[in-house]
This record gives sequence, C-alpha cells and structure tokens, in this order.
Amino acid sequence: MILENKIKEQIQQINSVSSFCPGIVVIFRMPSFKLEYMSPNGLALLGISLEEFRSFSTQEYTEKYFNPEDAKDYSPKLHAMLDRNTDESITFFQQVKYNGREDWAWHLSSMKILMRDEQGLPLLVINMSFKIDPVQHVTQKVERILSENNFRRKHIHLYTQLTKREIEILKYMALGKSSLETGEELFLALGTVETHRKNIRKKLQTNEYYELCKFAQAFDLI
Repeated sequence: MILENKIKEQIQQINSVSSFCPGIVVIFRMPSFKLEYMSPNGLALLGISLEEFRSFSTQEYTEKYFNPEDAKDYSPKLHAMLDRNTDESITFFQQVKYNGREDWAWHLSSMKILMRDEQGLPLLVINMSFKIDPVQHVTQKVERILSENNFRRKHIHLYTQLTKREIEILKYMALGKSSLETGEELFLALGTVETHRKNIRKKLQTNEYYELCKFAQAFDLI
C-alpha cells in the first residue's frame, strides 16, 4: 500500500508539470510495461482518455499506434538498460500513427528508469517523445539518418550474408575504387577481387552502384 501511494505521488508530480513539457510523457510500470500514464498532449493526439489509455495492454497499444519494425532497433537497448538497472537514458526514433491518420509521424524518444521498488529494481520507466517536423525542423543530416535507418532495417538480412572480406571490399566499391585499386590496397589478386565483387552484388541483389553506396552508408562503412 505504501509503495502504491509512492507511485501515485510520483505520477502526480509528473502530471503537475507535463503541460509545460514540449514533448509527450508516458510512464510504464515494470516488469510488464503496464501503461500507467500519458500526458494530456499525447492523449489529445491519440484522441483517447487516460482511462482508455490505461485499458490497453502494452501489445494492443504498440500494435495500434507504432510501427513494429522500429521495435527491432530499440527493444534490445531498452531491455539492456533495465538489465543494467542504470540511471542512464536511451534515445531512439519511433514512427507513430495518430488516430484517424494513415501516415507515420517520426518521433525522437528518450527513456529512463523513473522509480525503483524496495529491492532496488526498476518499477516505473518514463518516456518523453518529441515529434520531428520533416519540413521545418529536420536537418538534411537527420533526414539522411532516418532514411538510412529504414534502409538498414529492410536490408539487414542481405547485408549479414556478406563475409568480413566482402564487407571490406564493399567499402572500396562505394568509394569508387576499381578492382585493380582495391587489390593493391588489400594486397589481393585482381581475380580474387573480381570474384568478391561478383559475390557481393549477388548477395545484395543489385548491380547498381547507387544501391551499393546505400548499403555502405546505411551500415556505416563510409
């Protein structure tokens, strides 16, 4: 009972200042990620009440409003943070679909442990999410990061087929190096380089230089 009162008090404190926050505040209860709180600005965007929000299971909530592909990137980071039980926050991009909209809206989110239980284990996790306006506020660099993030997620199953040597040669291909130049740099025979380049194109399912460059950029080779 004392712990429940502490939880209510903590959430009331957050609620008292949430209207001054530029982002949307969400609080989850561990260990099941039970939905405990969302700030009024977030509820307004979703077109629901706090009671409706709290009635969702975590799975229902995420399937209804979030792109499930994004979770593949941030879920491991979130669980690692909880396992380490650290006060450090994690930051990630999410795509959100508001009620009645068909398109996704990009958000930058940051999460950290807000409160621990009597054993010192994570009890409440707080998330603050900021909408990214692709017209007014996103620089070209951030736009590129978002684009590369989508490309990496869609093509990682192809990229992971490459060997360490093929990844090395892909970098040289993206830099515009010829087979001869690559061989000289890596001390490889010309025929060996040509074979690797052929296998790279086959595994990545493209013969286009532009596409090869996208792989190199998305996977931080250049």
